[in-house]
Amino acid sequence: MRTVALRPGEESIRLGQLLKLVDAVPTGAQVKDVLLTGTVRVNGEPEERRGRQLRKGDVVSVAGMEDVRVS
Repeated sequence: MRTVALRPGEESIRLGQLLKLVDAVPTGAQVKDVLLTGTVRVNGEPEERRGRQLRKGDVVSVAGMEDVRVS
């Protein structure tokens, strides 16, 4: 499982930002398309909102990629 640390002073990161950070999507414009396919899960639940706030301990799963934990 890959770990992505929040920047100092941050308490959360948006799902769309995280997907770009871990190269799950090449551009921000494609985030919505990936989310609509139903292949993205947050803590085991399907997620379609790119603005979803992720906090420490959340786990994001994208089909075909290693899971990512926010720390």
